[in-house]
Amino acid sequence: MAKLADAAMTELRSSGWPGLTVRNVARRAGVAPATAYTYFASREHLVTEVFWQRIRSLGTAPVAPGSTAAERVTAALAPVLDLVAGEPELSAACTVAMLSEDPEVRRVRDEIGAHWSMRIREAVARDANDAQVLTIESAFSGLLLRAGMGHMPYGDLPACIAEVAAVTFPNPQGTR
Repeated sequence: MAKLADAAMTELRSSGWPGLTVRNVARRAGVAPATAYTYFASREHLVTEVFWQRIRSLGTAPVAPGSTAAERVTAALAPVLDLVAGEPELSAACTVAMLSEDPEVRRVRDEIGAHWSMRIREAVARDANDAQVLTIESAFSGLLLRAGMGHMPYGDLPACIAEVAAVTFPNPQGTR
């Protein structure tokens, strides 16, 4: 599966989403298309799985003791935002692929969403209510979608999520 994931990234970088097929990825990986289809039901599933593999491998950003909820949530999401900024072809492909109704994509999409939610909840657990967590989750997803649609550069995402976090978790002046 690692060979297929690597081949998918190479194919995305050279052909982009429009040129990506499971058959081309299989050829690039040196496996039969039937082998690739045993792992991935569709190109949407392939891209979503590659993205999920990358997310699962991410660590967490360090947070200074006494950080505010806004600073902690921004740090918790920073590795994901760095990933999407650093892999724009994968990120753009995910914008399309993750919206698929393919049952395998839906399953992986749910895992990704649960992971993001867990990162956010762990970062702000003691300082957040459900509405604040939902606000951050919604803003995070919406910002990723905006960038994927080309309405903003991926590199602007960290500053945007920091701004949303600051508004969601206001910090009384001078206190942490």
